[in-house]
Amino acid sequence: MSVLFSAKNREFLLGPLSKNNPVIVQVLGICSALAVTAKLEPAIVMGLSVTAVTAFSNVILSLLRNTIPTRIRIIVQLVVVAALVIIVDQLLKAYAYEVSKQLSVYVGLIITNCIIMGRIEAFALANKPWPSLLDGIGNGLGYTVILVTIAFFRELFGSGTLFGCRIIPESWYIVNGGFYSNNGLMIMPAMALILVGLIIWAHRSKNKDLIEK
Repeated sequence: MSVLFSAKNREFLLGPLSKNNPVIVQVLGICSALAVTAKLEPAIVMGLSVTAVTAFSNVILSLLRNTIPTRIRIIVQLVVVAALVIIVDQLLKAYAYEVSKQLSVYVGLIITNCIIMGRIEAFALANKPWPSLLDGIGNGLGYTVILVTIAFFRELFGSGTLFGCRIIPESWYIVNGGFYSNNGLMIMPAMALILVGLIIWAHRSKNKDLIEK
């Protein structure tokens, strides 16, 4: 057990959650961060879906890495990722249909997520299955953390809700004689980009060695 969770393996799992986050350090997966973060629930589902696809594709490609001819490796990677995305899409339609409708085409577009192909190329094809699994889970959860953070602020200040439940009381709104009004900019994709920029700025301010690199 100590070997499975050695310091090196823990870094594969935990590194992407903070200092080596794939979204704010490598600037990958930005498109979906803009598209599915207007609400918290679809953001969480999308993040977990990408995590599952990244983890299992890493393991499968790691197992096959010594048998795949170099000239067709990208094709094999796409076939594996596409198959996993189809499975995830069908599971969402079966068990979380309303969220699946909210995510719409973006579930299918997981296959184009740069994080998945990037981790396969940079890690899974050069490492054993267990480290590859940890790397996939870590990078998927790192992606999820950013999506959830953005969605939290966008839904709260853009709609006054979280998970569809009213957080900001109706009595606070101007139309009811109060002082508050939802920020319409929050539910627009441009605000997601601004929030990503702010998160990157805060992250780089804390980890100045990344700027030096």
